Order: sequence, then C-alpha cells, then structure tokens
Amino acid sequence: MTATDPALTALAQGWCALSLLHGKIESRIERSLQAGHGLSAREYSLLDVLSRQHSGPGGHLQMKQVADAVVLSQSATTRLVTRLEDRGLLTRYLCDTDRRGIYTDVTEAGLTLLAEARPTNDSALRAALDEASDNPELAPLVRAVEELKIAV
Repeated sequence: MTATDPALTALAQGWCALSLLHGKIESRIERSLQAGHGLSAREYSLLDVLSRQHSGPGGHLQMKQVADAVVLSQSATTRLVTRLEDRGLLTRYLCDTDRRGIYTDVTEAGLTLLAEARPTNDSALRAALDEASDNPELAPLVRAVEELKIAV
C-alpha cells in the first residue's frame, strides 16, 4: 500500500468526517451547558458518569475507571474532580474495604444541577445532530449514531 492508496484515502476521509461530527457536537453542547448551567461538557460528563454509581458490588468506580469513562487522563480527571468538589458538586471518601481507594460521589447539589442540565445537553445534542444531518458527508455518521443501541 502507498500513501495515495484509495483505501487509505477513504479511511482518512472517514476519520476526518467522524472527527468533524464529534467537534460540532461537543462545541454545541459546550456552549449550551456553559450558558445555561455554568458547566463544561467534561464536567457534565463526569457528573453523569458518577451519578450512575450504586452501592452494590462493583458499583463505585475507581479514578482510573472514571478517567476512562470521560476520556481523560487520570491526572486531568483528578483536577476536574477537585474543581467540582470545590464547587460542592462532588465529595470524596476512602473505600471501606481498601483504605488506598478513594471514591467520589455526586452531592445533592450536583444531582440537582445534573438534572437541570440534562435537558440542555440532550437538546444541544439533538440540534447538533440535526444540523450535521444536512451535510452529505456527515449524514451517514449521524444515522449510525442515532441507530446505536448501547446497554447502559
């Protein structure tokens, strides 16, 4: 294969289209969440992931798992947790069974803000997808996103 191989070119174009769609969605969500709730898209995502924890076996996420879920490094996730903790939206505590483990829970204020922000996030996502579906290069990707059935 060479750098001008049509298969590689098509693959690169597909990746560029996917990256463009992601950027458009993230930008729309970021602006909406900041304007309406003073949250970044990453902060919203972190609150959302942490709000899904439960008290049962495997219900609390370790910082590495949280970092993977919000697609950040562990150090960036820790800084983000600290910012949200400083705002009273999260609390940290030691794991009962492993004193080295630190867990993070969403506070009542965090759950309230998340509930208020969720419709804004969903609306911004829908608007970004609707806008992108008008672009012939992005329309197939929008359809693929809309058809995904992921178990949560």
